[in-house]
Amino acid sequence: MELFSQNLFDPKPKDSRPLAVRMRPQTLEEYIGQEEVIGQGKFLRRMIESDNIPSMILYGPPGTGKTTLAHIIAQTTGSQFEKLNAVAAGTADIRKVVESAQERLRLHQRRTILFVDEIHRFNKGQQDVLLPYVENGTVILIGATTENPYFEVNSPLLSRMRVIRLTRLNEQGIIQIIQQALTDGERGLGQEGISCDNAVLAKIAAIAGGDARTALNILEQAAAMFGPDQARILTPEIIETVAGEKLQAYDKKGDNHYDVVSAFIKSIRGSDPDGALHYLARMLEAGEDVKFIARRLVISAAEDIGNADPQAIVVAMAVAQAVQFIGMPEGRIPLAQAVTYLACAPKSNAAYVAIDEAITDVRKLDCGPVPQHLRDSNYGGAHKLGSGKGYLYPHNYDGGFVEQQYLPDKLKNKIYYQPTCHGFETGFAERLGHIRKKNPN
Repeated sequence: MELFSQNLFDPKPKDSRPLAVRMRPQTLEEYIGQEEVIGQGKFLRRMIESDNIPSMILYGPPGTGKTTLAHIIAQTTGSQFEKLNAVAAGTADIRKVVESAQERLRLHQRRTILFVDEIHRFNKGQQDVLLPYVENGTVILIGATTENPYFEVNSPLLSRMRVIRLTRLNEQGIIQIIQQALTDGERGLGQEGISCDNAVLAKIAAIAGGDARTALNILEQAAAMFGPDQARILTPEIIETVAGEKLQAYDKKGDNHYDVVSAFIKSIRGSDPDGALHYLARMLEAGEDVKFIARRLVISAAEDIGNADPQAIVVAMAVAQAVQFIGMPEGRIPLAQAVTYLACAPKSNAAYVAIDEAITDVRKLDCGPVPQHLRDSNYGGAHKLGSGKGYLYPHNYDGGFVEQQYLPDKLKNKIYYQPTCHGFETGFAERLGHIRKKNPN
């Protein structure tokens, strides 16, 4: 009876929602971070404050405030606010919202803002349903996504929306959010008497990696560790127990995947073995397919190193076979060997540039026929057609070289391959320099 009475008459029952939900900012003044987007005088802030919201996509990693910003717009705008989750909503749900929006606009001249969470989950058909109503202003569409909208959203719909990119919060922003949660007696943990020093705040922020939701979840779980008679002081050990290992943001099919791979290749190209090893570690810890990594190494060996060190592609191919032979986790060792070799090797993209230029000419120009003396003469009647006539066999001449035209007449004197003066390619540059002086095609 006592328990029943307490539940029935308690004037202020405990809010059971997660801390991250309770601490969600309600106004722009409470919103922390994203100064480049909603700072004083910025475009989006002015649009929100003037209730003149354009259709937009809020794009950024988890925990950067996309949904929060949508809720703030909902509370400050005079428009009707409707919300759909792209995972659960279908075409019928979209049409229902649109019909209500049309009726509202016709009868009350009131606009409708449609917020679609995880908009990248909408298929092409669902996006096409929305397109005409975004275009004619029936609804103002706000989509939220963690995926690059330029990959995931149809071009016709994307062209009618403004992309607003939100970035991960810095450490100071995360610490400020944690401090608010610790001191807020209404929505946060202010009444629980929890304390901690700056080192603990910094540790939570480091583990969260710019994700405010993760930081608040760690704080909430750490607070739940205290017994009734235990001093409520957060320590690094408590945080480590709750958080475990830091999870790096990496989705093998998502935008972050492409960013990490891009940084990996650019570190090799830039001769930075430390950066290359860091991004290799990120991919390995995220469970990236080692065959994918090995393929990228082979490409890099040919594209970025080329003839400056012809051994680079031999190393890359050997490692590609080795990792498939021995598997993981031991495969990380030959991968690291290849990565450091490629990063430290001299660089040349001359072969890569040369083949792309040659392909461009083949696609766009009338290059003319193969010269008569280079044509196949190994069949009956070839000589009657003049095929091979006048061909000079280089091995019959001193130094294995004889002056002779190889390019078609229309491309005579064209030069594609320009060897650099890096590494092994220096010898190529010197030899070709002599040959081209004697034999300008």
